[in-house]
Amino acid sequence: MASILVQQPTHPAQFRTDRDGLAFEALCDEIEHVDILADQATKQRNQSEEEQDGGNSKFDAEKDKTQFRQYENACDRVKNFYKEQHTKQTVAYNLKARNDFHTKSRAEMTIWEAMERLNTLIDESDPDTELSQIEHLLQSAEAMRRDGRPRWMQLTGLIHDLGKLLFFFDARGQWDVVGDTFPVGCAFDDKIIYGNKSFSENSDFQDPVYSSKYGIYSPGCGMDKIMLSWGHDEYLYHVVKDQSRLPDEALAMIRYHSFYPWHQQGAYSDFMVEKDHEMLEAVKRFNPYDLYSKSDEKPSVEKLKPYYMELIDEYFPTKVIKW
Repeated sequence: MASILVQQPTHPAQFRTDRDGLAFEALCDEIEHVDILADQATKQRNQSEEEQDGGNSKFDAEKDKTQFRQYENACDRVKNFYKEQHTKQTVAYNLKARNDFHTKSRAEMTIWEAMERLNTLIDESDPDTELSQIEHLLQSAEAMRRDGRPRWMQLTGLIHDLGKLLFFFDARGQWDVVGDTFPVGCAFDDKIIYGNKSFSENSDFQDPVYSSKYGIYSPGCGMDKIMLSWGHDEYLYHVVKDQSRLPDEALAMIRYHSFYPWHQQGAYSDFMVEKDHEMLEAVKRFNPYDLYSKSDEKPSVEKLKPYYMELIDEYFPTKVIKW
């Protein structure tokens, strides 16, 4: 996949007009499909292990192998995307991205305005788009609402993908916006998608500190001390953590929902503290709504807007947010 390069320096408070939102969303859909296949394969492996441990009839191993093959045979576009991401997500880049976030002037919008802007930038007037971005966000939120999830979790479902706006600010490409997330500054775990060998061209891969098991961290330091690869999850987490009244569980759902090596594969558990176990359970409650809610019926934006505007005002008292 040819990476999208920055042609001219762009002020971060301005939206880039040279980025293809439809192609970006197509890649997002392909990545999500791979995540679903991996999620299903993991569940099947776990079920197989549980049935064998319990002495029950052996789970259909061939079904598990089928899912694994589909995962491994994901399109070249996704594989090339992850190769680029795994090469360029270094400690140096992540430090710069965070410094830029905290020092550069940023666009200011309400939550709903951000939803509408994402809708415009990605969906445009594509006749083949069945659901708009706003409708996709409402699907996740409405699925949680139907299941009786708390109001703050419904709002989290509504906003969890707004970090994609990063692509239209000063992101360098797609590799620092979407995709599964992972820690930088310590050894890349083999449970990261496509394994740690896919990081062979990353400058941190052979670094004596960054390639060690704990790297710049220490066991039991807490997941909030870990620097996760910069992307739309980490970006949105930094946007909302100081500008909202969302509880810690909501912030964890936003920050960690693409951190599959941790919440699906059990990697990096040595860094966890007691609170992280609670946050992990929160992320696991959120994950099905993120992956599987898009099959639900089309929501009515007009009818649902007043309810969600009330939620937004409840948890974002400043109304206008710095993005």
